[in-house]
Amino acid sequence: MISVIATVSLAIFLATPAAADPFFFSTGNPDGLIGTLSVPASPGRIETETADDFVLTHTTTITQATFTGLLPVGAPLSNVQNVEIELYHVFPVDSATPPSGHVDTRVNSPSDVQFAAFDQVTGTLSVTAGVLSPSFTTLNTVVNGIHPIPNQFTGGEGPATGEEVRFTVAFSPAVTLPADHYFFRPEVQLTSGDFLWLSAPRPIVPPGTPFTPDLQTWIRNGDLAPDWLRIGTDITHQGPFNATFSLAGTTVPEPSTLLLLGTGVAVLVTWRRKQIRGR
Repeated sequence: MISVIATVSLAIFLATPAAADPFFFSTGNPDGLIGTLSVPASPGRIETETADDFVLTHTTTITQATFTGLLPVGAPLSNVQNVEIELYHVFPVDSATPPSGHVDTRVNSPSDVQFAAFDQVTGTLSVTAGVLSPSFTTLNTVVNGIHPIPNQFTGGEGPATGEEVRFTVAFSPAVTLPADHYFFRPEVQLTSGDFLWLSAPRPIVPPGTPFTPDLQTWIRNGDLAPDWLRIGTDITHQGPFNATFSLAGTTVPEPSTLLLLGTGVAVLVTWRRKQIRGR
């Protein structure tokens, strides 16, 4: 019976941490290689979206995210009118197949449409922003040069200097996702000027949290949608790149973990009752 107790105790010990493990993921700090437009549609301008991927190995409740990008030099943070986050599956989920043929490939791209959306205006996000540096330069940018084949390569649109700002968002309510591969897409609406999402090292290095497979960043605008282009492989022939963001939350206990824990407790209770009756 000692071996039974030891086995059950070990099972409970192994199962218990999975009940409330903290979750944190980060691509690390900006590397200054590229900044890419990610803004909603506005009068006289079409929407442009940049997305980067992450992997969940367990069902996870995400409560908070951060992302870092450039605002125009000297822009007050009050110029931020809205922040929106969308989450995408990996193609071909939520997508038309076969794809349009307007891009070289859709393999490992975000899907055609998002499966979840949150924004500051509707109250599903609360947002704080802080200036990390009043002047940060990125070596290249992608803003307007987003074209279907055969004109997808532009080399980028050159360097840009701006105000480096980190956005911290809290999801309300928190979002729970099953283990899977996803894309994270932020947009920032300003009263004037562009928001450029800054790249991060690829492969991920400390203080980032590496994972595999780590896909590259993709971009599209309203003219290209529902397709996406690879920022590094298709447009600039540089990189490929990650984008600077992080996610935080907690893992959710799996049903099998709860069953194992409950079974272990039941075995111990039954054995204890038998011991008491046998005295």
